[in-house]
Amino acid sequence: MSMTDKMRAIVAVRPSGPSSLSVEWSDGTQADIDLTSVVADRAFAALRDPEEFARVEIGDWGHSLAWPSSAELGADRLWLETLTATGHHDARAFLEWRMRHGLSLSKAAEALGVSRRMVAYYSNGEKLVPKPILLACKGWEVSKGLAA
Repeated sequence: MSMTDKMRAIVAVRPSGPSSLSVEWSDGTQADIDLTSVVADRAFAALRDPEEFARVEIGDWGHSLAWPSSAELGADRLWLETLTATGHHDARAFLEWRMRHGLSLSKAAEALGVSRRMVAYYSNGEKLVPKPILLACKGWEVSKGLAA
């Protein structure tokens, strides 16, 4: 994401399960995020301890979550998980495409032949990302030789 995307910050967090958090964002979005796959990663092994996991705190300026064990998750990753938790799989796929290629709102709009405003709506989950746009993202990758 870039500075031109909607600026949102984490304003509240509380554990809601052994590896789940209830997160509230500055734009009013709320979600219960399942972090089972994150906790399974070796780098976050300390968070497998329920007491450590429960010590979650909001990081500086609401741009991350942090634990006393020095584990930290950035807001970008947490926003992707929020999109999934709130049923915005299309927005997650679109935003991951932008992030994977470092595309600003303007560059993504230019690549897809849509307005910058629509790219912002899609990235924030404010509008459903149409299937032809998601297919255009894949086509753009192929045309640039970037397809996985």
